[in-house]
Amino acid sequence: GILSIEQLISRVGVIGVTLMALLSGFGAVNCPYTYMSYFLRNVTDADILALERRLLQTMDMIVSKKKRIAVAHRTMFQRGEVHNKPTGFWGMIKSVTTSVAGGENLSLIQQEVDALEELSRQLFLETADLHATKERIEYSKTFQGKYFNFLGYFFSIYCVWKIFMATINIVFDRVGKTDPVTRGIEITVNYLGIQFDVKFWSQHISFILVGIIIVTSIRGLLITLTKFFYAISSSKSSNVIVLLLAQIMGMYFVSSVLLIRMSMPLEYRTIITEVLGEL
Repeated sequence: GILSIEQLISRVGVIGVTLMALLSGFGAVNCPYTYMSYFLRNVTDADILALERRLLQTMDMIVSKKKRIAVAHRTMFQRGEVHNKPTGFWGMIKSVTTSVAGGENLSLIQQEVDALEELSRQLFLETADLHATKERIEYSKTFQGKYFNFLGYFFSIYCVWKIFMATINIVFDRVGKTDPVTRGIEITVNYLGIQFDVKFWSQHISFILVGIIIVTSIRGLLITLTKFFYAISSSKSSNVIVLLLAQIMGMYFVSSVLLIRMSMPLEYRTIITEVLGEL
């Protein structure tokens, strides 16, 4: 029926799984780009100093031109032109094209100031970006940076492999019968030829892995949503944002349960499938 658990969870799951796919895709691209040394551009102290010098020169030019505008306004005030401004259309035209203090055009100088201020903002952002890149280069030389760099390569290869296998499973309509932990333990035991209780340990390791996946994925979701809500929130929209967060968390949890079945042993996967329906 329309109001059955299977129908409701399937509709919620479509939205939730789509959300998880978007977040996973963003993380799969952003994480290696952030931590891998391969994507770091070479930034030297000379580059930063040259850009900072340009920024200071631009600020000096802005100060100089604003000083000229202030002097021109003071000259106009002393001449009484400020109190006796002509009104009407011709007065507006005259005020735009006013030249004082030795033939200076205030409107033209103000346009130059606006352009220089925009340039200074861009130079400041670029300077901050160069400093951040320099810090990332210094961080990549530490032990932790090298560790994250290795993980970046490892998970990049793992991500490509998962995309390849998911494509094959979709094209040929295949469903995995063995969870990854059990399969990995079986391959290890057969390769090393040691005595090992695969069924007992695969259950415990699978549940630990599922717990880690749930905690880290929900933590990552909350961090991402918090940054997004901070950017758009206001005193009037706080209640709507909290409601939206509750809806997203509910869909995300249901989708996690649907997707995590493949990381569990077959008997437990069957139990969850019986509860949720044949999704």
